[in-house]
Amino acid sequence: MIRKIARAILTSYYKPVEKFLEDPIGTQQKNLELLLEHGRHTLFGYEKKFDSIGNAEDYAARLPVMSYEDLRPYLDKILVDKQQNVLWDTPVKWFAMSSGTTQDKSKYIPVTEESLQNCHYRCGYHMLALYAAHYPDTAFMLGKTLVLGGSQQINRIGGDTFTGDISAILMKNVPFWAKRARTPESIALLSDWEEKLEKLTEYAVNADIRAFVGVPSWTMVLLKKIVAETGKPLTELWPNLEVFFHGGVSFIPFQEQYEQLIPSPDMHYWETYNASEGFFGVQYSPESKEMLLLLDNEIYYEFIPKSEWGEERPEAVPLEGVQTGCPYAMVISTSGGLWRYQIGDTVEFTSTHPYLFKITGRTKQFINAFGEELIVENADRALDHACQRTHAKIVEYTVAPVYFDSRHNGAHEWLIEFENQPSDMDLFVELLDENLKKLNSDYEAKRSYNLSLGKPVVKPLQPDTFYNWMKQRDKAGGQNKVPKLSNDRKYVESILAFVSSNS
Repeated sequence: MIRKIARAILTSYYKPVEKFLEDPIGTQQKNLELLLEHGRHTLFGYEKKFDSIGNAEDYAARLPVMSYEDLRPYLDKILVDKQQNVLWDTPVKWFAMSSGTTQDKSKYIPVTEESLQNCHYRCGYHMLALYAAHYPDTAFMLGKTLVLGGSQQINRIGGDTFTGDISAILMKNVPFWAKRARTPESIALLSDWEEKLEKLTEYAVNADIRAFVGVPSWTMVLLKKIVAETGKPLTELWPNLEVFFHGGVSFIPFQEQYEQLIPSPDMHYWETYNASEGFFGVQYSPESKEMLLLLDNEIYYEFIPKSEWGEERPEAVPLEGVQTGCPYAMVISTSGGLWRYQIGDTVEFTSTHPYLFKITGRTKQFINAFGEELIVENADRALDHACQRTHAKIVEYTVAPVYFDSRHNGAHEWLIEFENQPSDMDLFVELLDENLKKLNSDYEAKRSYNLSLGKPVVKPLQPDTFYNWMKQRDKAGGQNKVPKLSNDRKYVESILAFVSSNS
């Protein structure tokens, strides 16, 4: 009876998905109308003359694409001056602290009651609905879900306003019935990473864990610890284990490791695209691995074509203007009070009926030191192929340019932490290079005859190097990510200095 009730609930969650699938452009238009109606009653809306905006064309003409720095003066009015009705016309109770992958200092992303309920939580229901639509016999909701959240560091900054990691905000406000099915927040949101791992291990080995939620890299650290301490395979510890809802970083470098750690044909992996700014996408089917753009979440989307990246006032196209196979930088307007905000992520649509896409990287996380325009997706896929051919497994990696000097041409320096070293390192480097050429024509051109770009320089790192480096920077666990690509040598030099000081 409980299982039937649970399945009926999951089935009901699919109806809103069907609704926006039937009318994606109309849904987006309603989102924009709703956002503008709220925005008209704010300081920002008054300054930008929202009253005279009648349609999407007016909106794009009136407002430039905005960065965090552009919005910061308005955020300070809320954070410092304690004003309300600045960016949104209902109180901002929370600010999600987001370090991203290319910022050292935290950004403060406003979270309103509307964005919490009608974006983050609503899209969580969509995630469950899409998964259950493909696996109607799912029973993970009858057991416990192991959640590896970020830090609980929730700080009151005056009145009823708090700052904290987005996962902490979500777990603090989640309905009571969902709290009962998840890792206790008193454990999941501990600020001390080592203590969190210990407490999660103690909890998990005695629970009927049927699902995971978290970032693949940090969840892998936890699962390996549990296996090491118990001496038991995960399939024995948790015979009902069924699904891992993951996001934050590409799953490609981790997939083989998970499949070996959990060698069960009944184990599923379902990708999500949830950030501090909003919940944008979720895997559409088991086969495609592409994500469905979620459209009824009080977010209005626009997309900047690659030709406009770096322009002082880039032109963006609405959803109906996107084309498949073209890279775009995503721009969002939300019920959290973000207006034409460029979040820094890049996507590529693979379908417009429905709107399916894949994440290709970040506008600020790429290497273009020599005109090669290397993005994260290129790196992930080339590494995956090289690993398969040489039986290698990768824990983490980061890449930076090696600049020209009087003796050498430029190159890319790859710092890689292997779980299994390649059977032949020279072959690994050769395969990595060849696949980057196949995936990226600009890289291939710059590699021609070694004229401007030499072969990749791969430097293997000792086990736990990335983990210890992140820990030293107080960025272990949660949503913190190792930067994959950087157009300068800041991170690579930091890691090499850390290795040298600990050798």
